[in-house]
Amino acid sequence: MADEVSGTGAATDGGTVRVDAWLWSVRLTKTRSTAATACRAGHVKVNGERAKPAQAVRAGDEVRLFHAGRERIVVVRRPVSKRVGAPVAAECLIDKSPPPPTPVEAAVVGIRDRGAGRPTKRERREIQNLRGGR
Repeated sequence: MADEVSGTGAATDGGTVRVDAWLWSVRLTKTRSTAATACRAGHVKVNGERAKPAQAVRAGDEVRLFHAGRERIVVVRRPVSKRVGAPVAAECLIDKSPPPPTPVEAAVVGIRDRGAGRPTKRERREIQNLRGGR
């Protein structure tokens, strides 16, 4: 018996789906090609291993995606191969991502004015400290 999500082409229990198709279908990326590009660039890991776009994911797999400046950590609850609505997509994954940074935290990163030249040694150390280095 297939675990169909109202005729949306969901995979059967124990089935597998391509990781790029799953990221797109549960709305973690806007397009499937964006998901495939992220996989090729090394921004997607499945169970701690770097994933290729065609790698299969199944229920229980942990997927880490670095996208739009933050890391998303999700566990596959149900593999789906076709794009589904937001309420159904929320049922297909368990989100374990850290909360996104507040606008104040995001603004803390040092931004140099264009044309200001190379940073001095002191400025470079301050920038590294702001980014969490050392």
